[in-house]
Formats: sequence, structure tokens, C-alpha cells
Amino acid sequence: QVQLVESGGGLVQAGGSLRLSCAASGRTFSYYAMGWFRQAPGKEREFVATISRSGGVTYYADSVKGRFTISRDNAKNTVYLQMNSLKPEDTAVYYCAADLSPGALPRSKDEYDYWGQGTQVTVSS
Repeated sequence: QVQLVESGGGLVQAGGSLRLSCAASGRTFSYYAMGWFRQAPGKEREFVATISRSGGVTYYADSVKGRFTISRDNAKNTVYLQMNSLKPEDTAVYYCAADLSPGALPRSKDEYDYWGQGTQVTVSS
């Protein structure tokens, strides 16, 4: 029903920047709250950021607050994650997710209905 495709990952030096994109299928993108999660080797998938249907409300994990910015362009069915001042500990596979029935802004992976395949972000020291 919903297909999410992440892009924009890669290798970057510490202190650098990357912008991830997540392109969604369908014509009801604006109905979904969207989120970004990440998973490092040997660790569980963790919350990074989320954005409301209209884009008016955002929330970030403490670990990325002030460095990352989530945004969305509903006309393009795309959500973005701008990542600045990257640190080696940001290294992970980053996943885009969609919550089709949001109440409160979703911060748990269990609240999301669809997931992309992920894009690798590697930050070298």
C-alpha cells in the first residue's frame, strides 16, 4: 500500500553533512506522520526524528537535537533528514517510516506501519 525509498546516505567525515530523502508512493502522503529511525550494528532500531502530517510539529531524539532537521514536502511525497555536524556515533542504517493513523506524534517504532529498506550512513573520525 505504501512504499518508502530512502536515498542520500554515504560516507562522510566527522563534522560533515548529509541530507537523506525518503520518497513515498501514493496520493495520501499528507495523511501520514513520518519518522526517521536508525540502527547501528548490534543495536536495536532507535528513534531519530518525527514530523506531523502537515509538517508543523517535529520532535527529535536528544542525541541529534540541534544537529538534525526533519522536514517534508507533501507536494513531492518526500520527507527529508538534514544531518549536520555528523559524529562517528551517527553511523547507522537510517530508515524512513510512515504512521498512517497518528494520534500523538509517534516516537516508537511500534507505532509505524510502513518502512523503507534503509540507507547506510557512515561517519569517519
